Amino acid sequence: MVTYLDADAAPQRNTGQIRLYGPEAFEGMRKACNLTARCLDELAGMVAPGVTTNAIDRFVFEFGMDHGALPATLNYRGYTKSTCTSINHVVCHGIPDDKPLREGDIVNIDVTYILDGWHGDSSRMYPVGQIKRAAERLLEVTHECLTRGIAAVKPGVRTGAIGAAIQTYAESERCSVVRDFCGHGVGRLFHDAPNILHYGSPNEGVEMREGMIFTIEPMINLGRLHVKVLSDGWTAVTRDRSLSAQYEHTVGVTADGCEVFTLSPAGLDRPGLAA
Repeated sequence: MVTYLDADAAPQRNTGQIRLYGPEAFEGMRKACNLTARCLDELAGMVAPGVTTNAIDRFVFEFGMDHGALPATLNYRGYTKSTCTSINHVVCHGIPDDKPLREGDIVNIDVTYILDGWHGDSSRMYPVGQIKRAAERLLEVTHECLTRGIAAVKPGVRTGAIGAAIQTYAESERCSVVRDFCGHGVGRLFHDAPNILHYGSPNEGVEMREGMIFTIEPMINLGRLHVKVLSDGWTAVTRDRSLSAQYEHTVGVTADGCEVFTLSPAGLDRPGLAA
């Protein structure tokens, strides 16, 4: 049975209960998520052929330090980097290295900052130079999946409505939705209840209530949905080596819908794509 509780009374660990946050928490999340969004804005001018993902990772670390924030992924369960950089057929959790980006690549950059104890979690896709139309279309479809998932958020509706909106649109565009990873509750904890699936039906999942905070982060493949995790224990790739894309926002459920905490201050939620 699903239980909801006041976040102020909850222990600082994932108990499976769903935390309901108040106005002060929403303000804390606004600040943490705004910092994450500003970092992702800055990266739009940095991503280019010849740039290494390690250079991107160093920028994310230094940007956080300059603003009093710590990257949440750094030393998280043994992960040694400040961001995840997932290129082309990498679905998620790509590890930054010294290999330079190449013309035509697409890369997801996933940033989470901890600011005053709050986690701001977001990711965007970045085209590297000129990309092929198939890759551009995948980015457009994936961002629209995120937009439709967010539009389904409102109190009294089950989280399955988010997944249903995403799956229906992705499959209508002849793309597939990754099942192996999902969105999650976030706030004082990096990963919390509930899980937010990006597929399913509207009558599935838990009931959304005002004060819930979670991520929506659909991973959409041009090919089949199947993925595998490489021997490093982190990097997930498409089994058929088809392109994969992901966009992510952190949202809070309000009385009549939701607030998107991680919107780009510079209007760069879809870097490199036409508005």
